[in-house]
Amino acid sequence: MSKSDWAYLSNDLIYASMAVCALAFLVFAYELAWSIRVGEEKTTINRREKVLRVAQALTILYFLILFIGVLARGLSAGRAPWGNMYEFSITGALAFTFAYLVASLKFEVQWLGILITFSSLLTLGTAITLLYVPSAPLVPALKSPWLVIHVAAAIISGGVFLLSNCIAGAYLVLEQIEKKRDGQRPLWAQRLPKLETLDQLSYRLVALVFPLWTFAIIAGAIWAEAAWGRYWGWDPKETWAFITWVGYAAYLHARVTAGWKGRRAAWLCLIAGSTFLFNYIYVNIWGTGKHTYSGL
Repeated sequence: MSKSDWAYLSNDLIYASMAVCALAFLVFAYELAWSIRVGEEKTTINRREKVLRVAQALTILYFLILFIGVLARGLSAGRAPWGNMYEFSITGALAFTFAYLVASLKFEVQWLGILITFSSLLTLGTAITLLYVPSAPLVPALKSPWLVIHVAAAIISGGVFLLSNCIAGAYLVLEQIEKKRDGQRPLWAQRLPKLETLDQLSYRLVALVFPLWTFAIIAGAIWAEAAWGRYWGWDPKETWAFITWVGYAAYLHARVTAGWKGRRAAWLCLIAGSTFLFNYIYVNIWGTGKHTYSGL
């Protein structure tokens, strides 16, 4: 296949993955609506579990199609598919979904599927409508082995951070529900993990990936010295990446030394995550600096 054929195939697969992701979201939404509407009889629970398995299978299918689409994009350009905002976004959605699927193997987090698929649809929809650029070779500043090292570390870290934020957000919602109901949950929420479990899972995810984010920043500084002759220049993207590092470092520090748990820790996790999203959305699209060399 020619490079143009791979490019067209990649585009088709991205659209196909969105269609499957949308279907998975609808099935997750149906399962949630059903759990709110009906009781907790054994027959009902069994049916809901079957629906949830269907939604999970569709999410896996969506992930596989998107993976091939991202791979085809790289083959069309003859490089790692991380040279612009469009490629970063589709790969970011892939990493986000992968983090969820891996977590679901060990933890009962399938209920998060509705948030995962919805966020993925937003990311991919933004990528194909606002951020899309044709497949092309890298600009000179990006032609470096550090592209794979630095950007891969950033993408994986971002995916796990966002998963942790989803869990922290779910913690706050469930805590508020329990507070209004004197510690009791509605029937639909009784199958979800306890608040303490959500709190610990969010913390473990951040603790797991924080060293990788630290490495991503260091690798970016090394790459910057090779490309621009300086390790650090307070470029907006560099600055906000460091702010994200400080935010999650404060979160980990507050948990380990000050004993922060529960609501305070969840809010701090969301604040740290918001700096990552600000960097991804605002700084990348409307900011100025050396990191705009690749365009969108």
